[in-house]
Amino acid sequence: MKDIFEHAKSNWVRYSEYELKEKDGILYIKPTDDAMPDIYNILKHKEDIVVEALNIGLLCMNRDKEKEAEQKEAIMGFVSRYGLLGLMTTITTTPSFMDYEIVHFIKNRYIKAETMDTIEYISYFYPFEMPQVEKDGLAMKWEISGDNTMMALAMTFTDRETAVNMSFQRNYAESYEWVKTQFLDWALLFTTASLYYENSFEDKDKELYQQMMTVFSTNSPTYHIKLLDKPTLVWNFGSLAIAAQMLLSLSMTDDKTPIRLCKHCTKAFIPTRPNALFCSSKCKNQYNVYKSRSKEEQK
Repeated sequence: MKDIFEHAKSNWVRYSEYELKEKDGILYIKPTDDAMPDIYNILKHKEDIVVEALNIGLLCMNRDKEKEAEQKEAIMGFVSRYGLLGLMTTITTTPSFMDYEIVHFIKNRYIKAETMDTIEYISYFYPFEMPQVEKDGLAMKWEISGDNTMMALAMTFTDRETAVNMSFQRNYAESYEWVKTQFLDWALLFTTASLYYENSFEDKDKELYQQMMTVFSTNSPTYHIKLLDKPTLVWNFGSLAIAAQMLLSLSMTDDKTPIRLCKHCTKAFIPTRPNALFCSSKCKNQYNVYKSRSKEEQK
């Protein structure tokens, strides 16, 4: 994957433990009450994040009830390794939405309204304990008290947008179904592109697939130009979801080694060689054994 993010704000927060907790009939993913935060760089795990997110989405495409436990385990495993997706800043037109009285949304699968009161919106992500936020027009006041770890974490990210910083707090939560839907969308994006190039379609069918791809347009990282030894792009990933979407897009459009499905196990992988068809030598051997047996049975 080509590295175009040499200069980027891509640090993210994951907690030592997460749990599933229900309120008003909605299942949420949140850090446990005594979980401790850990800061890591998304871009140092970019290939693992893309491959794992895509394979979770492919798993979630199976609507068999017996697969639900496996899907839940996979999603919780991803969150444990990389943190929550940061959906609060993924579907807004700007990660700086706390600076305004009203939040504006991009087209998304979760909230159909075009705008919403800022405090009302953040309550979607703090179902168990609202942060101490006061809004008076454009003026905002956010206080953290009684938890030195959370205060220290907030101080660490004072250079980030307030909403991004708030999504790192222990009382932040995301709907399990919203998280699952995001993984599904990535898998649908990938499979739509794969089917388009692996099959021969009439022009009208090609147009249908091309139109389907536009459904997956989403938010993108913001950037600014910094005057270093030369004008330099500095990228700002407002959420883990935005980072994963961008990295998946780059993987799919890579000229030399685009992400693909293993010919045997049908899991996503990023090949080390342009002509690689299998995610591992084990899958290659198993595929060859299977093909040999099939030929023998046909004789």
